[in-house]
Amino acid sequence: MGISVLLVEDDFDLAAAVAGSLEIEGIACDHASNGVHGLELATTNKYDVLLLDVMLPRMSGVNLCEKLRRNGVDTPVLMLTALDSLDDKIAGFNAGTDDYLPKPFEMEELLLRIRALSRRRSSQTRKLTVADLEMNLDTHEAFRQGTPLPLTPTEWKILEELALNSPKVVTRERLEHAVWDDSETSSSLLKVYINKLRKKVDAPPFAPMIHTVPGVGIVLKAEDGNEQ
Repeated sequence: MGISVLLVEDDFDLAAAVAGSLEIEGIACDHASNGVHGLELATTNKYDVLLLDVMLPRMSGVNLCEKLRRNGVDTPVLMLTALDSLDDKIAGFNAGTDDYLPKPFEMEELLLRIRALSRRRSSQTRKLTVADLEMNLDTHEAFRQGTPLPLTPTEWKILEELALNSPKVVTRERLEHAVWDDSETSSSLLKVYINKLRKKVDAPPFAPMIHTVPGVGIVLKAEDGNEQ
């Protein structure tokens, strides 16, 4: 299977040149012209490498990278930037980028870096964070304000699915599929696990984060919501 990349770049001439060169080399390239669209594509689709311009409309490349890392996306990130100061690089690496390529660049060097990054997943992130809840994806440990939450494997799967989609509502059917695949389960079983999870995640003194949206599903977020 070939390499696929997402290019988030607001310079349409540069984007067209990069995409054209990559496709000649057999590398599939999607394009977004602003950070918000880039975030949507990067969280919806699977890519081998993300190419992010630093200065983007609606959301900078650094902020985009940081949001992806917080959402547990470990796709390698190559930052394309005209900003080449040490402080800019430090900010990017702290946000979770894997490599930098200053503009202007040679297409051959871009290709070399893409191929190198595509052979590995990023080591910059293995965490999910929602408000004061943190989940370590390597150790399967969860914390609220640094306090460990003793979760069972099933409770972890439910919480992980909720965190990956936060602040969107997750339907009960999707939760059941995420935990039990296509095995037949009763809705009451999911309800039992949700109640157990609430007792751990939302135990005092923590503010409730797991909310039921009647007729829709379950949502994980910091704000108060409708519960039943």
